[in-house]
Amino acid sequence: MAPGVIDTDMHQGRLVGVALAWVSSLSPMGRVGTPEDVADAVAFLASDDSRWVTGHWLDASGGTLL
Repeated sequence: MAPGVIDTDMHQGRLVGVALAWVSSLSPMGRVGTPEDVADAVAFLASDDSRWVTGHWLDASGGTLL
């Protein structure tokens, strides 16, 4: 899985002001990711719904890697 920038404690104090605006502008969704965004993707991969998914690189970056 390839998550993009996720708003976690690791980025505390860094994702503010101009930096937050710039990183947010990289995504077509206009924001940085949340832990819940990644958790939903992980839950999908851990569920039976993904039983036919093999060897896939899952882009969970909100479009920043397009």
